[in-house]
Amino acid sequence: MADAMTIDTGSAILPAELAAALFADARMATFDAGQTLFLAGDPCTGCYQLIEGLLKVTLDLPSGRERILAILGPGALVGELSVIDGTPRSAGVTAIRAAKLRFVSRAAFDAFGRAHPEIYRTIAGVLARRLRDVNGALVATSFLSVKGRVARTLLTLSDAFGKDVGAGRILIRQKVSQGDLAAMAGTARENLSRVLQDWTESALVSRLAGYYCVENKAALEREARL
Repeated sequence: MADAMTIDTGSAILPAELAAALFADARMATFDAGQTLFLAGDPCTGCYQLIEGLLKVTLDLPSGRERILAILGPGALVGELSVIDGTPRSAGVTAIRAAKLRFVSRAAFDAFGRAHPEIYRTIAGVLARRLRDVNGALVATSFLSVKGRVARTLLTLSDAFGKDVGAGRILIRQKVSQGDLAAMAGTARENLSRVLQDWTESALVSRLAGYYCVENKAALEREARL
């Protein structure tokens, strides 16, 4: 299933020994929810490893809307592309939840790479997986209806953060604003609101205190195939 955006909750990371060596002398950095690590076009100063919290990777569209390309969880690398090729940041990164990260400068990364050239092959694999995920997201955006994109986004979130609370109901244990959910699905907030209202009335989805709950996963899976 191609998702409307991607979630990396730690699967695409460096091997533990390599990560420990790279970030052995890293400085710690903390960001509050809503605080930006960097923006698209910013010069590259280094890369991060997320220790705690949750981040979103975003682009600003010509229409003025924000598009969320990925959600990053603990263990994920942040900013590794620019640190390799030296180009400006290709997307912005903002904390969704308060985040704690390790940071190494580009000079420190280059020195580590000379001593441990295998890191480039490992990161190439991480980037290849992310590229496949982005390609899938573009396909989903191009060919799915708005309902299909929203359904896939909710299903992706439920796979990553969901908890079965009985009777087939899946609680997404991460607060997501309507604005962020629309940006993940690649649609306008007004369109998202209409879809969610329809699904709430049809008992497909519910929301309580900012948490979404998938009430009928099978129905959402059908919507995601349309």
